[in-house]
Amino acid sequence: MAVNLHIPSESDIFAVNGVEIGIAEAGIRKAGRRDLTVFRLVEGAQVAGVFTRNRFRAAPVQVCEQHLAAGKGIRALVINTGNANAGTGEPGLQATRRTCDELAGLLGLSPEQILPFSTGVILEPLPVDRLVAALPAAIAGLDAGQWFAAAHSIMTTDTQPKIHSRRIALDGVTVTITGISKGAGMIRPNMATMLGFLATDAAIDGALLAGLTREIADRSFNRITVDGDTSTNDSFIIMATGQSGAPVVASRNDPRFATLQQALTEAALELAQKIVRDAEGATKFMTIRVEQAASPEEALKVAYAIAQSPLVKTAFYASDPNLGRILCAIGYAGIDDLDVGKVSLWLGDTLVASRGERHPDYQEEDGQRVMKEPEIDVRVALGRGEASETVYTCDFSHEYVSINADYRS
Repeated sequence: MAVNLHIPSESDIFAVNGVEIGIAEAGIRKAGRRDLTVFRLVEGAQVAGVFTRNRFRAAPVQVCEQHLAAGKGIRALVINTGNANAGTGEPGLQATRRTCDELAGLLGLSPEQILPFSTGVILEPLPVDRLVAALPAAIAGLDAGQWFAAAHSIMTTDTQPKIHSRRIALDGVTVTITGISKGAGMIRPNMATMLGFLATDAAIDGALLAGLTREIADRSFNRITVDGDTSTNDSFIIMATGQSGAPVVASRNDPRFATLQQALTEAALELAQKIVRDAEGATKFMTIRVEQAASPEEALKVAYAIAQSPLVKTAFYASDPNLGRILCAIGYAGIDDLDVGKVSLWLGDTLVASRGERHPDYQEEDGQRVMKEPEIDVRVALGRGEASETVYTCDFSHEYVSINADYRS
């Protein structure tokens, strides 16, 4: 059951000029499922990506990085669900390259202009013949208004589609930003097991977009965790088609840059948070904020120690204010010289602990009241400096175990 996950109506989802989407049934894992998605981009579009740091990087991730580095101008994306094509060695790479070759031939492009993506079961051969056979149907259905359908077609264990769309004004010109994401389990940053595709019809210099994409990933998809597992296939892509009519944003000194950066970051964060809200078996959405750290890295250490503790997560599922588990996580986060006498902990608006011990005014019924809410804020002050960071996570329920025990069934 997703936690307060907003699904916009189709009328609130705006097509992005210069992007067409086609969807087909390839039968990658299950018959009768729309599991193949193709994006076609207008010539001149700028594309940048951030990918998993898992050493078992899936074949499509490796090929995506090679094709982006080739610099021939990305014109299409192809995404399959049901099979991750990871842990598949040289045959997996050959399957991915064949997919790009076939799609390039159908669209009149070079293979290096295609970015491939896969998600699903790891360590199984990709049924590339089925994928290739469905490409003509996907191309035949190319249309600018397919964003909502695409949000459904890239899902795996997700229970809800994840989509966000908005329009902003850049110096009097209307610019559209629309994106989709998928992911529900095996979620831990750098990146998480997720796919994220964000498009805008703004015009952005390619080198500027590459740096911006990394920064946006760090503020959004690299700030979520469900279970601490980093996947083999994580990919986050930003596409800028330049079809809005607004002049190119070519540098950070451009007065429009900050507005565009903020809007893209907010869109990516919304898509990232939707992944946590729809995490496998989740019943609670938690925001973990660590303040007064000596550095951002230190703040993240503590935030992730809390967010990924199975004991903390199961306590939140049970609405059990066993908050000593949070203090325990803070203590083992890896700050060797932490002065616990300076640490404070809040649950919602309730001060739970200060000076390294239970606050004298704290009552367990206050903690229980907050724990029963579907959205919970945890705030920690370390008393060491001025850095702060925020991480988003969820609880662990019986359903998480059931979903992952039956995943391949």
